[in-house]
Amino acid sequence: MKRKICVIISARASYARIKSILTAIKKNRNLELQIVTTCSANSEEFGNVAGIIEEDGFTITEKIFSHIKGETLATSVKTTGLTLIKLSSVLEKLKPDIVITNGDRYETIANAIAAAYLNIPLAHIQGGDVTGNIDEKVRHAITKMADIHFATSITSYKRLLLLGENPDKVFMFGCPSIDLIKDIYGSLQLDFNPLRKYKSFGNITEMPDEYYVIMQHPTTTDIANTKKNFEKTLKVIPLVNKPFFILLPNADASTKDILQSIKQFCNRYKELKVQCFFNMNPLDFIKFLYHSKCLIGNSSVGIRECSYLGIPVVNIGNRQFERERGTNVIDVDYNTKDIFEAIKVWKKRGRPSQSFIYGTGTAGKKIADTLANIDLSYEKRLTYKIK
Repeated sequence: MKRKICVIISARASYARIKSILTAIKKNRNLELQIVTTCSANSEEFGNVAGIIEEDGFTITEKIFSHIKGETLATSVKTTGLTLIKLSSVLEKLKPDIVITNGDRYETIANAIAAAYLNIPLAHIQGGDVTGNIDEKVRHAITKMADIHFATSITSYKRLLLLGENPDKVFMFGCPSIDLIKDIYGSLQLDFNPLRKYKSFGNITEMPDEYYVIMQHPTTTDIANTKKNFEKTLKVIPLVNKPFFILLPNADASTKDILQSIKQFCNRYKELKVQCFFNMNPLDFIKFLYHSKCLIGNSSVGIRECSYLGIPVVNIGNRQFERERGTNVIDVDYNTKDIFEAIKVWKKRGRPSQSFIYGTGTAGKKIADTLANIDLSYEKRLTYKIK
């Protein structure tokens, strides 16, 4: 009898980080794939991730419309609560053998609570990391409710053991998003026109040969400074004086402040080449990013995927605090001069070497095979001993 694996996807980053697992589960004759999309994954405003999932050939089993607009701390709480209420009914209906949740976004705590309280074994991807933001609390809380752990780096694997997790239920196969890159690594040419293929706004009409990318999300433990911090990044654009593409932020508290800053900046500096994208298919995004001169901001993409691709990154602030880095990252504070100086360093150094901190691109199949064969339980005990 096939094991039913329910994968919950709540946002655009979640899909890119879990796509290879979906493919591997779908191919495994001992597993049945269930996909549940929640929160901003079903929102047109934040890139219609559900639509991209379906375009990629996957069937979404259930869609839960639980994203509450407003992007404040309060709406984050309400979105999480509404997701929990609706998800509990969906899981009762689907009766999966295992639930998979990925990462540490605020709403993913609902996935963990629902599975744990319904006595469904929970598998967690990307536990054991250390960062800033509310994600830090969410991630470790999910670890304590999870029964199976798939760390994405050696250090995170060791942290999970130090947290008292059962060594027989902790695995390190790397980050599944690296699988996507490995599959196309020999053919990363930009074989599409992002401006024609994807929804965007700005004043770039033709793809430039040289461009920079900004991906900067709110730090939800410091939302009072979101707008000010993002404006310091935007002020780098006239200093570099090259085309810039901005990937719009996730559905987080104070996202609207970033959107407001972008619109004000574009109205003030109409002579600068700036274009903003809502979302891209994960494979297209990899190619688009690979051909950029540098990624600037605070996204974990700069730490994970860009390390494998060897893309220069200027990482700003403490949102990725203590997450393992390759040689492709220069860390700076929210300071326009420091950001600009780091960009100039990368212009002199050239492209950094490839790093394999987050695996070699074989995670998806190994995770699916593990899910097909591991002994299942939903009771757990801390395994470390007090000396």
